[in-house]
Amino acid sequence: MARIDIESLRQALAALLTAGGMDEAKAPVVAEVLVEADMIGHSTHGTGLVAGYLDALRSGELRGQGDLEVIADRGACITWDGRKLPGPWLVRRALDLACQRVAQYGVVTVAIRNSHHTGALAAYMRRVTDQGYVVQLNCSTVSAARMAPFGGTQPVLTPNPQAYGFPTDGDPILIDISASITTTTMTRQLAAAGQRYPEAWGLTADGQPTDDPEDVVSRGGTLMPIGGARKGYKGFGMALAVDVLSQGLAGSGRTQTHEPMTLSVFLQVLDPAAFSGTDAFVAEASHTARLCRDNRPSPGIGKVRVPGDGAAASRRRALAEGVEIDDAVLGTLASRARALNVNWPA
Repeated sequence: MARIDIESLRQALAALLTAGGMDEAKAPVVAEVLVEADMIGHSTHGTGLVAGYLDALRSGELRGQGDLEVIADRGACITWDGRKLPGPWLVRRALDLACQRVAQYGVVTVAIRNSHHTGALAAYMRRVTDQGYVVQLNCSTVSAARMAPFGGTQPVLTPNPQAYGFPTDGDPILIDISASITTTTMTRQLAAAGQRYPEAWGLTADGQPTDDPEDVVSRGGTLMPIGGARKGYKGFGMALAVDVLSQGLAGSGRTQTHEPMTLSVFLQVLDPAAFSGTDAFVAEASHTARLCRDNRPSPGIGKVRVPGDGAAASRRRALAEGVEIDDAVLGTLASRARALNVNWPA
């Protein structure tokens, strides 16, 4: 692992993506979101995604040029066709638009169809919570199926992450969870390394719990929903809600056939001032967070943490010392940089 200057890494990634075919208005935004993911500890969805994005640009799966299509705009309710443009650029643009309008409407909702990969949802939250707003973000991959409905054996859904950001009087509460116990990315990484899950996080093709990620990657198995073998209806319910919400409101889902890596997105920004007031919201959120942090820890647990605490600590260290990137990722991107004649930080 190596620590890299944040701004140098952002610029290098933007240059790589631009050289790979992404226009200069989009590449810096994508780079910033990916580096933010690394800064908050979501390394599986950070800089390591760039090589795959370059491949997708080359194949045409990801479009680096052009603009989105506005399907509907009623002020507080907006629908876009993302036209397979970069997910980080689409989501950041949608959140920025929602933040611009939320003081007027109180709640602004955006649905996006035909987005490419969005990355880590937690990487978008702080930009909104720092303005004193509440944000929720959900997405589903309509072009893939990785998780079976509870009690079934055939994949229908994807991990379908959902994220929430809440401002407090300190670090924001940042919740980013998937409906499955683990993610597709982590499963593929473990399988490629010949490693196993620490517990039975998958299901075999006949619905039996397994700790072998290869069962999911190549043998027809599925990701186990949150709740496990006995209580998996909880994760199934979460995934189903995100599927219907994001795809139904965006008007694009599993009723159609889609090219690889096609996502539907649902997001909302809420202004507490339109409800009980910003001060009241922050007071309640901060108090509840403190009750959790001050809770007596279980044996072996040093301190109870609130979602977002680890991300905030990791982010502060990255700002002070640089962002930590895996050596193998850096080696891969240095090779890509040479091939594209792009300067790469030493």
